[in-house]
Amino acid sequence: MAFRAATTPPHLATLVMLTGTSVLTLNMFLPSLAHMAEDFAVDYGVMSLAIGGYLAISAVVQIIVGPLSDRYGRRPLVLVGMFVFFLASLLCALTTDVTWFLVGRMLQAASATGMALSRAAIRDQYDERESASKLALISTLMAVAPMMGPMLGGFLDAVFGWRANFFVYSALGAILFALCWLDAGETHHNRSASFGAQFREYPALVGSRRFWGYAFCVALSVATFHIFVTAAPLVAPAVFGMGTAELGMWMGSITLGFMIGAWISSRVSRRAELTTMMIVGRTVAVTGIGLGGLLLWAGVVNEAVFFGAMILSGVGNGLTSPNATAGAVSVRPQLAGSASGLSAALIVAMGAVTTTLTGWLVTEENGLLLIPGLMVGASLLGLAAALYVRQVNRQEAALAAAAQAETCSRAAE
Repeated sequence: MAFRAATTPPHLATLVMLTGTSVLTLNMFLPSLAHMAEDFAVDYGVMSLAIGGYLAISAVVQIIVGPLSDRYGRRPLVLVGMFVFFLASLLCALTTDVTWFLVGRMLQAASATGMALSRAAIRDQYDERESASKLALISTLMAVAPMMGPMLGGFLDAVFGWRANFFVYSALGAILFALCWLDAGETHHNRSASFGAQFREYPALVGSRRFWGYAFCVALSVATFHIFVTAAPLVAPAVFGMGTAELGMWMGSITLGFMIGAWISSRVSRRAELTTMMIVGRTVAVTGIGLGGLLLWAGVVNEAVFFGAMILSGVGNGLTSPNATAGAVSVRPQLAGSASGLSAALIVAMGAVTTTLTGWLVTEENGLLLIPGLMVGASLLGLAAALYVRQVNRQEAALAAAAQAETCSRAAE
């Protein structure tokens, strides 16, 4: 009886672990890339496919599992995803052939199932404001993963070798499969009778201006993080003379800010409109990064100014992202899985574009001012998306009120 399948919704801790593991799968092994290339006797560029290829496949996975979960439920998709992740991680840990390693690495993208469907499971249970609060709380807790992941991975590599990272991934996959079996009961009970019936609802989601406004707002918010983590390791050592250990500490500044913003959001979102939180978050980010950039341009060049601006950027992201995500999955609640997968894929695609663009443009010489400049640009676009959503919401509310008034008038006649 102790191992009976779950029939109740997952606890918050389960959703945090599902989301955090997806992040760890991306970043924990990064300090080992050079050692892995050496061990497999391939160029570093080949080994970097373990990052770029993984991101591309994870975007595809989230687009696919979202609609499948709307049809068949969240629980079976999460269980399949964690089982595939377990096997793929074991393959990566054991193989001596780089081709099979990369195959396993692409299959590890099944971990993205946990992130996409955790959001959908939250929306299944709560209204959009309560969903934003819960998502913010999850974000606060799982933000530890991007801060601690590379440090843990570097320690495992130094003590046991790079394969230890993938044995840990495999253990996490097994633990999460068991945890989801015992704790993650089904949350989606309003499923379509068939894929045909479900597909007929997609135009309402894909054609929704509100959905794309929410989705682009969160994608552009996360893009500022991608700009920072891409360029700061190049610029900060050259400008501030930092070693790797000191750089690693300062790199956590934007994540610390995100945790602060997400914690505030978890406390406030139940009472505030989603668009209000999004606009406040984007305004904090634009103001914080903009002021930091102006001080740097004026010659006040030090770590406190540069990374202090990044903390404020993180606070803005923490205020924006949970609310924009809740909005995206609330446009059509019966298609919350599809909306979560599609918006998550947009985040990955936007990250790929901004990472590539940042790599092309930023140098040691121009990076001190260009990094905040690019981040302000992305934040302003995110602010525009938030303002657009608010305008659309008000227009649709006015149209609905007018239609209701007309209906009442006809009934009175």
